[in-house]
Amino acid sequence: MKGSQEERAIRLGEYMIEHQSTVRDTANVFGISKSTVHKDLTSVLPKLNAGLYKEVRALLNVNKEERHLRGGEATKHKYEVLKALRVRS
Repeated sequence: MKGSQEERAIRLGEYMIEHQSTVRDTANVFGISKSTVHKDLTSVLPKLNAGLYKEVRALLNVNKEERHLRGGEATKHKYEVLKALRVRS
């Protein structure tokens, strides 16, 4: 992703809000690390656009509260796939 860190922070924030995305999903879409996304959103964005930052911070908090549910769903799906593969064999 080319451009300044400030431009990137705004684009990341707008993307996350528009798509109700997680940091991981946003990082994959933009081809950068989760650490870079998180740093831009929590360190750079508040200085540039306080309103957008408040929206992003709220979404980050929701994602944090729900992460244990997503992890459980991912584990459940993993074992369903493994079971289906065993049945086919």
